[in-house]
Amino acid sequence: MKRNFLLSAALILGLNASLLAQVNSDPVILKIANEPISKSEFERVFKKNNSKETKFDNKAVNEYLQLYINYKLKVKEALELGMDTAKAFNDELAGYRKQLAQPYLVDKQVSEKLLREAYEHMKTDVRASHVLIKCDQNALPSDTLAAYNKAMKIRAEITKGGDFATIARRSSEDPSAKDNGGDLGYFSALQMVYPFEEAAYNLKKDEVSMPVRTRFGYHIIKLTDSRPAQGEVKVEHIMIKAGAGVKGEDSVKAVAKINEIYAKLKAGEKFEELARQYSEDQSTAKNGGMLPAFGTGRMVPEFEKAAFALKYPGDYSAPVKTSYGWHIIKLMETKPVGTYEELQAELKQKVQKDSRSELSRTSLIARVKTKYNLKEMPKAKDEFMTTIDSSLSTGKWTTEKAANLKSTMFTIGTKTYTQQDFATYVNDHQVKRETGIPAKVMANNFYNDWVNESALAYEESKLDSLYPDFRNLMQEYRDGILLFELTDKKVWSKAVKDSAGLNEYYTKNKSNYMWGDRVEATVYSCANADVAAEVRKLMKKVDDDDTLMARVNKSSQLNLQVKYGKFSKGENEAVDKVTHKVGMSPNLELNNQVVFVNVKSLVPAAPKQLDEAKGLITADYQNQLEKEWIASLRAKYPVEIMQDVVDSIATK
Repeated sequence: MKRNFLLSAALILGLNASLLAQVNSDPVILKIANEPISKSEFERVFKKNNSKETKFDNKAVNEYLQLYINYKLKVKEALELGMDTAKAFNDELAGYRKQLAQPYLVDKQVSEKLLREAYEHMKTDVRASHVLIKCDQNALPSDTLAAYNKAMKIRAEITKGGDFATIARRSSEDPSAKDNGGDLGYFSALQMVYPFEEAAYNLKKDEVSMPVRTRFGYHIIKLTDSRPAQGEVKVEHIMIKAGAGVKGEDSVKAVAKINEIYAKLKAGEKFEELARQYSEDQSTAKNGGMLPAFGTGRMVPEFEKAAFALKYPGDYSAPVKTSYGWHIIKLMETKPVGTYEELQAELKQKVQKDSRSELSRTSLIARVKTKYNLKEMPKAKDEFMTTIDSSLSTGKWTTEKAANLKSTMFTIGTKTYTQQDFATYVNDHQVKRETGIPAKVMANNFYNDWVNESALAYEESKLDSLYPDFRNLMQEYRDGILLFELTDKKVWSKAVKDSAGLNEYYTKNKSNYMWGDRVEATVYSCANADVAAEVRKLMKKVDDDDTLMARVNKSSQLNLQVKYGKFSKGENEAVDKVTHKVGMSPNLELNNQVVFVNVKSLVPAAPKQLDEAKGLITADYQNQLEKEWIASLRAKYPVEIMQDVVDSIATK
C-alpha cells in the first residue's frame, strides 16, 4: 500500500531527472546540492498536480515548491547511496517497465475494432449449449484430426435431429454437462474465451456451429436463445447462511429464520434495518444489505434470476435459495448498457486481459517485422533442428548439443540473433517433465515464440525514443521505487522495529491518546416486551449469555441478541440512551425491538495503552521520524531557491 502511494506520488510530481538546457527563456528555479532545476520542469509538474485549477496564487506555488524540494532531496539521497545500482531495484524496475510497455505494444487499429465488437456483443445476452471434445493446443496433427473428426460426428448426430442435451450428457468432456446437458445459461461479452464468444454471437437461434477450436479443445455450440441485454441491477439482500454442508437442525433453523424475517418485511418493517439486524452477510449487513451493481452471468443463476425478475425499485422477492443460503432481494435501481464512450475505459482494461488481445499483439508483431526488416535464415534453423531429439520432450535437452553452432538465425534492425541465443532460449523454456508433445513440434513452437518475442522486445527497446510520455513515466517509476526503499528504511520499518523509540514516543505523548468516559455493559435486544420479560426472569437463574440465548431462541432465532463490550459515546445507541450508572436499565423501544442494558461498570477517561492504539501511535511516530529525516537532508544538501522565478509562476 505504501509503495503504491509513493509511486502515485512520483506520478503526481512527474519528475524528470534529465536537466533541461538552461537558456534565458527557461531560468533556473532552484538548486539542490548545486544541481540546477529549471523553471519549466517545476512548472510542468506543478501544473500536472493542479490540473483542475486555472489560477495559481503565490501561496500555492510556494507550498508545492517545499513538497517538491523534499521529494528531490530524498531521491538525491537514494542516488548518493547507490540504491539505483542494486540488482533487486533493477529487477523491480524492469518488471514495471514490462507492465508500462504493454499499452504501447499493441496494434491500436485492431484494438479499437475489438473494443467496438465487444461493445456490440454487450448489447445482447446469448444463451448457448455446447459439447466439448478436449484437445491440447500442442497436440500432434493426428490427435488434433481425431478430435475434430469426433466433434464432426457428434455434430452430424445433432443436425439429424438428435437431442442436444442427451448427446451432451453422453459425449461432452465438460464435466458439468452431466448435470446441465451442456447448457451454459445466458452470458455476455468477455465472459467466455474469445473464439467461443465470437462463434456464439454469430449463430442464429437453434443453429449448430461447426467445431470451434479454443485452448480447451473443439466445441459444438448451439445457440438456444438471445435477448436484449438486461444491463445491470443494484440490489440489497438479507442472507441467512445455509450452504451445501448445512444439514438437519441448522438447515431447519435457517429456513425458519428467513421466513420470520420475510414476515416482518411484509408486516411493514424496513428492509435496511432488518438487514442490519439479521443478515449474515457481514460485508453488506452494515450497509443495509447493499451489493455492488451486477449484470448477466455475475451471480449464481438463482440469485440473478430473482433479482432481474423484480420490476420496480422497492420491490422485494420471497426467500430465494442458492448454494450460499437463503436470500431476500430488494431492487434498488436498474441500469441499461451504457454508451460506448461511457464504457470505453472499462472495456479497454478487460480486453487487454482477454484472449482476444492476442489478435492485436499478432498484428503488431507483423508490422514490427516489416518496420525493422526482420530477416530469417532458414538454413541456420534447419541446421539447429538437427540437434533436437527426444530429450527435449522430457526437459533434458542441453545447450552442449548445439555447442558448435554459431550462425545467425535472424536479424531485426541492428540486432543479430544466433544459434547460441536460441539454444539458451530452448534450454530456459523446456519443461522438466514428460509433455507428450513431439520434440520437433516443441522446438518449432519455441522458435516461433522466440522470433515473435524478440521482435516485440526490439520495439520495446525503442519506446523511450519513440514516446516521450513513456520515457517520463519510466523516470517517475524509477524515482518512486528509490523513494519507497529509502523511506521504508528511514521511516516505516524503523518505526515498527524500533520498540524502544516507539515506547519513548508514546511515554512523552500518551496524553494525545485518551479513552473518553466509557461504559462496560451488556446490551440485550429482544423481539418484543414479552421476550424482554422472559429474559429478565431467566437472568435470575442463568448467568451465561450463550445459555440464555439458547433457551430464549428455541421458538425463534430472532427473539434475543446479546452484545457485550466497553462502549464509548456514539458506539452503541442503546448504551447512549440509558442513565450511566451500574445496574439494569429500564426497557427501551429501539429499532422495533425492546432493548435493555446491564451496566457492569463505569470506566473513567484514561490514556490508552500502547497496544490499544498502536496503529495510530506508530503512524504519528513515523511522521516524527519523517520530519527529522527531512531536516537532516536539508542540512546535508544545500537548497538555493530563486524566489523571483518562483513568483513568476503565480497567475498575475
